[in-house]
Amino acid sequence: MLWPGTPPTQRVSRGDGAVRALPFRPADGLPVLADTYTDAFVIVHDGAVVASGGVLDQPQALFSITKSVVGCVAAILVERGQLELDAPVSSYVAELRDSGYAGATVRHVLDMRSGVRFVEDYSDPSSDVRRLDRWLADKHHLYDFLTGLEAEAPHGSRFLYRSSETDVLGWMCERAGGAPMAELVSALVWAPMGAEHDAEFLTDVQGTAIHDGGLAATALDLVRFGLLLLDAPTWSRRAWAVDAAARTDFLASPAAASFPGGWYRNQFWFRAGPSGNVLLCLGIHGQLLYVGRRTRTVCVKLSSWPDAQHPAYLQDTLRAFDAIAPRPRSSII
Repeated sequence: MLWPGTPPTQRVSRGDGAVRALPFRPADGLPVLADTYTDAFVIVHDGAVVASGGVLDQPQALFSITKSVVGCVAAILVERGQLELDAPVSSYVAELRDSGYAGATVRHVLDMRSGVRFVEDYSDPSSDVRRLDRWLADKHHLYDFLTGLEAEAPHGSRFLYRSSETDVLGWMCERAGGAPMAELVSALVWAPMGAEHDAEFLTDVQGTAIHDGGLAATALDLVRFGLLLLDAPTWSRRAWAVDAAARTDFLASPAAASFPGGWYRNQFWFRAGPSGNVLLCLGIHGQLLYVGRRTRTVCVKLSSWPDAQHPAYLQDTLRAFDAIAPRPRSSII
């Protein structure tokens, strides 16, 4: 996202609780990661860091990994009874009653299965995701953009990855949770997971968080987020389940070529790996969080790819993490 001058941000407080310890048992780095514009990487097995490199303790833009953090906020609000999955979007955000989101439910948006038209093509300057960038850079309000989107398909009839879905989800979370997103992330995710550092949320000029990609955090705190997911609270475990319709729609989507046998749920990607299904959080320019429940492995890679998307770099990284995950720590070292 291009901003004139210094972009506005809000602090996501880590609170005053204990920091989750990450015992270090250093190992050699992985050459394939060094060849893909890696800024930082961390590999954790059974709670201990077995390999790491790069800048680990300075905040870096997470881009669309932000979506998964917002998904966690939504899941916790659902568990607390503050957000209803089958409720219409407009029951929380009346401003969307006459938009393309009319008739869509919370679940539709959470799983990116609404029928709203929003083209997510980073290589096309005329695509909706690039129009949104320019809208925000020109100092307009994020939510005003969302009210102008239109539907092109029945809600629930497809899966299509779109940043607008997360922005609507974040708007609903703020209404249901009664607080700005930065405060919700702090209270429900960042402080409970034992973050070491505050995070930052990029906002629009009115102070609204950019829910689809505005979070910046350190690699080590992103590892702690992965460990939170690995610990599998009830709301996290539900994301690993998928119904037949959602799986079928995913297989019919453009994403299926990159993640064969996978699915998308609760703002997370899931991929069939050689050692079991893996949860992924992905951001443009090479941001990646990899969580393997069966192998008790969490891997983080923060990058600065010259292009927003690079399928070869992504698959190289996933293969490297797949190869590491099943091995005992001694064989990694």
